Order: sequence, then structure tokens, then C-alpha cells
Amino acid sequence: MLIRKPGDLGPEDITPRTVYLNRRKFLASAPAAFLTARELLSPRGRAVAASKLSPVAKSPFSTTEPITGPDVVTHYNNFYEFGTSKDEPARNAQNFRTSPWTVSVEGDVAKPRKFSLDEILKLAPLEERIYRHRCVEGWSIVVPWIGYSLSALLNLVQPTAKAKYVAFESDWDLRQMPLARPDTAGIGFPYVEGLRLDEAMHPLALLCVGMYGETLPPQDGAPVRLVVPWKYGFKSAKSLVKIKLVSSQPPTTWNMASAREYGFYSNVNPEVDHPRWSQAKEQRLPSFFKNHPTQMFNGYANQVAGLYSGMDLRKYY
Repeated sequence: MLIRKPGDLGPEDITPRTVYLNRRKFLASAPAAFLTARELLSPRGRAVAASKLSPVAKSPFSTTEPITGPDVVTHYNNFYEFGTSKDEPARNAQNFRTSPWTVSVEGDVAKPRKFSLDEILKLAPLEERIYRHRCVEGWSIVVPWIGYSLSALLNLVQPTAKAKYVAFESDWDLRQMPLARPDTAGIGFPYVEGLRLDEAMHPLALLCVGMYGETLPPQDGAPVRLVVPWKYGFKSAKSLVKIKLVSSQPPTTWNMASAREYGFYSNVNPEVDHPRWSQAKEQRLPSFFKNHPTQMFNGYANQVAGLYSGMDLRKYY
């Protein structure tokens, strides 16, 4: 998320740097709609070698919208632990060590435990879910994530009657993330996020271990992250190390940084603008233009609107 004061143009209007640097390809080619991300952007490899994930079943939760190319998704990232510019995480996270890895699940549960990455990979059948991903900044992508419903893990630890919310904590290791400092990044660390328990238990809430048929690259949240497709992207915490079930609403990083701009719920809503820009339309990468209509709950209203029945979505933004 951008924290600088707006200039003549808002942050939502900024063209991705990688697209700008290859503008001649756009000008010399057929209409932009026919360009693939690989054609439009500089060809580059993954930051680290990835492993193929199999077997992976196709999910009925998937959208049929065109998938965004992997070069865009792996080189245009918000991951402040590895830098605040979009192109920095792909460079700075290349040597991020993700093995061994454990995720502690604790708090108001009957059976707290630590899960190794191998256990997480085998806990439930893996699915490919093609989800829309909408950033609060006004750009969007469509990604074939791999994982399974977070509820599969939460059910194993058996939430108690006291559990009302789920808090998430990302890895924070200054030896590997020297830029992950408040004075450098403008936010506090470790990165924390949270959901209501019923949101976390919703089938669409994804515990994600891969994308594009392979394990996650480090700049996209390796080795395990959260994906909540009806909320703005910053709610989908990366590189998870702790999940804690709690009785009261947990603090969240961007809400602590600026509560007026980043509410706890942060549901995608074209009718509730960010204080500094409209949310009515979005820039579907790798397009240059912010002309894609934003959908209520990012197009997942039929599945999740019932979670917020009777709530004032302008108050609980």
C-alpha cells in the first residue's frame, strides 16, 4: 500500500514500471488486449527454482476470466519485507529460506499444534483455484492459486467457543529481510492480519501453497500464505508462521498504520472509495488503463454477502 501523499495523479493511475519500460512493444504491436504478459513485459525467470505440485484438482470455485501471465504476478508485488517498490521483492527475496518451515496454530483451540510444511502439503487434497485478486491501490490480476480451504486446518485444531477471530502473523527475519524495518518500510513488523472466524471458515478462504502448477515463489508469499479473494489483497498475509484463534478483534498492520484508509474488513466495494482515490474501477494488469469495473466483493457476492447481512459496509469498511 502506498503511504506517500498524492500528487497531481493518484497512486491508482500509476503505470507499472515494468510495463512502462516496455512501452515500445505496446505501441508497435496489435491492440493491447491481444498481448500476453510475457510479450508485454521483459522476459525474466523465476526468482528461485520452483517445484511442481501434483496431484492438483480443478476447483468449481474458479473464475473463467483470463489468467494473468506469471511474469506479471511474480514481478509486480507488494511484499514490504523485501522492499516497498513493486519490482524489489522479486530481486530481494531470491535467497529467502523456506525450509525447514512450521506454522504454529494456537490460542482458543482444543488441540494447538505446529504443522510442518510437509504436513500442510498433505493435510487436504490440493486444488487449483483461479481467483480474482484486487489490490486496494486499484490494480487487479487473476491467479491460478493452489491450496485448499483454510477450514481444513482450523477444523483439525478444534476452535473453542471462545474463538471469534483468527489472527495471522507473517515471518519476520531481519537477517533475510534487512528492509523490514518501520523506518524503511513505513509499517510495523511482523506483518499481522485477521479475519472473523466465520470468514476464515468460509470455503473460499484459501490456505495457499502454490500457483501456476508450482510451489509459491518467495516474492509471492512462499511457502504458505492466505488468499481471501473477496477482500483487498493486503488481507491475504504472506509467508505465514503463526495462526492464533482469539476472542476479540486482532490488530492488523495496515489498520494500525492508517485506520482511516485501511479498515479491518477491507472487503472489495466499488461504492466505498479509498480516502485518496475511487474504487469504482481497476487496472487489470498488464493493461495500462484503469477501465475494468470493480465488482462488489470482487465478484464473490453470491458466496460471501451473507457473512455481512445487516452490516453497514461504509462503517465496517
